[in-house]
Amino acid sequence: MHLFPKQHFDFLGKRYVFFAISGLILGASVISLATRGIKYGIDFTGGTTIQLTFDKPIAMGRLRQASDKIGWKNAGIQSYTGTNSFDIRVQAQANGSAEQLDRDLTALQAALPDDAFKVDSKSYVGPAVSRQLRSRAIWAIVLSLLGIIIYLGFRFSNPIWGVAGIVALFHDVLATYGLFSILHADVDLLIISAILTIGGYSIHDTIVIFDRMREKMHIMRKEPLGKIMNESMNETLSRTVITSMTVLVVVLILFFFGGQVIHHFAMAMVFGAVVGTYSSVAVAAPLVYEWNLRHEKGRAAENNKPNPPSKSKTAGKK
Repeated sequence: MHLFPKQHFDFLGKRYVFFAISGLILGASVISLATRGIKYGIDFTGGTTIQLTFDKPIAMGRLRQASDKIGWKNAGIQSYTGTNSFDIRVQAQANGSAEQLDRDLTALQAALPDDAFKVDSKSYVGPAVSRQLRSRAIWAIVLSLLGIIIYLGFRFSNPIWGVAGIVALFHDVLATYGLFSILHADVDLLIISAILTIGGYSIHDTIVIFDRMREKMHIMRKEPLGKIMNESMNETLSRTVITSMTVLVVVLILFFFGGQVIHHFAMAMVFGAVVGTYSSVAVAAPLVYEWNLRHEKGRAAENNKPNPPSKSKTAGKK
């Protein structure tokens, strides 16, 4: 299926525009990360998860208003379909304790006098556990990137292609972190899973384009590299757009109708689907072309250098 049957977009001719856009995105991300930092969720900072069951149905909006009233600001509230049970995730506070939690639950019941509930379970994530989870999340990202580097090294003989793919992947991950820093949204294990998914999606799209380039280089041996790469990206453009739109339809539904608990996860996936598709055609391939172009110019300049006079001729002149 071809959405663009005879497309001839000059992707490489616009590479400096793409580089400028990526520079702005990454610059804003780095500045925000340096000044605002990352707001970590309960998984990484510690907190409490409480499961409540009400005697009768209650609107989530009413429960959220009562939670905000007693001091549980921005608590993550999830309802269980077909029941009156709710899961509430409250971030750790400076004065947090078991006694304080009991007082908060009493205050919550007082704020909902017509809606009696019982506490099904309470679980607490302490600082030690949260530090361990954060460390494992970092290792998950690092090992995933390492595995991709090794895979690309075997898949493509030229290491520059692998480096370009990793740069594009790093571009997507950093941009996503920057988005959460700018919006000051919570980053938890669910967001880490979204970032890993974005990385896999992005590198897969890049590999599809690189594979087509490698095939075309064997077929069009006498053609310039720029023409081969542009044709390869144009031939895979329909596939890229169709795949991206399929992913976007799903994650947009989650974003608008998935509820508060997975809202940030869906936001990360929406942003990642867009920026991952962009980086495949606007970062990875143009980087390969730019490196080859500069390498060829450097080699041509080296070949055109005049040879230094030999010692014998110099000695003869003296």
